[in-house]
Amino acid sequence: MDDVERWNELAAQLSVDAIRASTTAGSGHPTSSLSCAHLLAVLFSDHLRMDVADPKAPNNDRFILSKGHASPGMYAVLKAIGAIDDATLLSFRKLGSPLQGHPVPLPDLPWIDVATGSLGQGLAIGLGMALAMRLDGIPARVWVLMGDSEMAEGSVWEAMANASHHGVGNLVAICDMNRLGQRGPTMLGWNGAAYVERARAFGWEAVEVDGHDPAAVDQAYRWATNVERPALIVARTRKGYGVSFLEDAEGWHGKALSPEQAEAAIAELGGPRDVRMVPPKPEPWSPPAVTPSRVDPPTYTEPIATRKAFGEALAAMAARRDVVVLDGEVSNSTYTEDFQAAAPERFVELYIAEQCMVGVAVGLQALGKTVYAATFGAFLTRAYDFIRMAAVSRANLRLCGSHAGVSIGEDGPSQMGLEDLAMMRAVHGSTVLYPADGNAAAALTVAMAEVPGISYLRTTREKTPVLYPAGERFEVGGSKVLRSSEGDEATIVGAGITVFEALRAADELAAEGRRVRVIDAYSVKPIDTETLVRAMAETGLLVVVEDHWMEGGLGEAVLAALARAPEVRGRVVRLGVGAMPGSGTPEELREWAGISARAIAERVRGELRLRAERG
Repeated sequence: MDDVERWNELAAQLSVDAIRASTTAGSGHPTSSLSCAHLLAVLFSDHLRMDVADPKAPNNDRFILSKGHASPGMYAVLKAIGAIDDATLLSFRKLGSPLQGHPVPLPDLPWIDVATGSLGQGLAIGLGMALAMRLDGIPARVWVLMGDSEMAEGSVWEAMANASHHGVGNLVAICDMNRLGQRGPTMLGWNGAAYVERARAFGWEAVEVDGHDPAAVDQAYRWATNVERPALIVARTRKGYGVSFLEDAEGWHGKALSPEQAEAAIAELGGPRDVRMVPPKPEPWSPPAVTPSRVDPPTYTEPIATRKAFGEALAAMAARRDVVVLDGEVSNSTYTEDFQAAAPERFVELYIAEQCMVGVAVGLQALGKTVYAATFGAFLTRAYDFIRMAAVSRANLRLCGSHAGVSIGEDGPSQMGLEDLAMMRAVHGSTVLYPADGNAAAALTVAMAEVPGISYLRTTREKTPVLYPAGERFEVGGSKVLRSSEGDEATIVGAGITVFEALRAADELAAEGRRVRVIDAYSVKPIDTETLVRAMAETGLLVVVEDHWMEGGLGEAVLAALARAPEVRGRVVRLGVGAMPGSGTPEELREWAGISARAIAERVRGELRLRAERG
């Protein structure tokens, strides 16, 4: 059997198995799998270097199925390389099966590195992997298979621009240009020249080939591995290739064949096969010796902005060789520039491309890096789908949003990010932290390195006074009680900037003979339920103050915590931003929003009067 015959047989087998899996499931995307069967067959049999028995080996090439709906084809590949058996293949989409509708990395599916299926994400993740390989001197390559529909996503072109800017020569993108999207033709159809021209304009090498000519595909892969810039292969294919009633036919996207249709299609493809392919072995590589470094966070005795403390803590973290820091062209505001000065080779500037930044972070962490990524809290909303999918990938990311809340002042509402706490609380398994002073911010920045899942640190633009001594411990899930006595009549709960307003309000009330407890709920998720329940039981009134929209932030986190202890009775009052803000000084805006010390004290007085009137 010559190479072309071998590749054709493999492609036919992948097509047959994709149909078998999706027909057994009664759902899936077989036609999208058939269009890329030759691309996968040639790649995995002759070009993608990996040890199937050790899929997490650092020197393996990496493959990302960005067009994740073509998962039946991917799972057919896993069967062909001996990673799964036929019974597992036919468990596709069944409850409890590792072969989910779109690929997800699971303990019993280690050949999948990241979750895909939300289109437009694979290339940025691949860029992150390519950068990780370069950092460690790993002689490996990243291959990303994209659909032509997702080429309309702006995130793809963010990644294209950044890949060429950063000069990654170990990244190969393959566009499966099958002309048809979900509801009909794609934007460019089979205009491969347009894709090639655009890619070249973004600084890539690019070529168009017939995606069903395995010899041409093989030649294109060899070409891509010998260019010094990132390479795009635009493969002209036909959706449903090899089956006469499916090929280039509209109306078949996302539809499984009936058993009768599947039988006819499989017969047309030449029937079932059991061909095995063995990917080429990866190049040898020895990891450099790394001496573990203990990191002590910086400490402060004078006022400092928590964003600055975050940056200085990152600079201290540069002693850890696994730490990589990303920024979205605001490093002089997030102060990631401090890390850049300490370890420029492990700092990656992604410019105003927040989706790409988060995708790169996912790729870096998939190859073992401890990644921090920072921008304004408002701008992370652009990347929310990437953050959501990072959680599906079981990724460990550390995100920082600075300049959040009305307290940023004169810049106005477009910069305020009043949704960030709600947004990040809603991410599965996330941790949300909002420190008030520099010592808390620095300690939590260092602690985040060991926090699994997606963690988010909200920092403040303006300088804040020192609340905590050097060496103070800040547990994730904890809080700090800053004012307390046996005779407390109420509790004020704040986080970040509102902690200082709460303390001033408590001092104002104390001057009138009213004792009030103050809690710094720096861990918004997980929140310190025990301390909140005790405060409610002992004071009967919690006033929660937040520089955030009323929806989804600290106030609702407190309510959720108290719902776990229904036996404790009392009243919760929430003070937050309720109307659209404008420009002003931070002090003016906190007063306008009703979260200033004066407003807090007045609300506490009113609530206590009301309680006295009710007896």
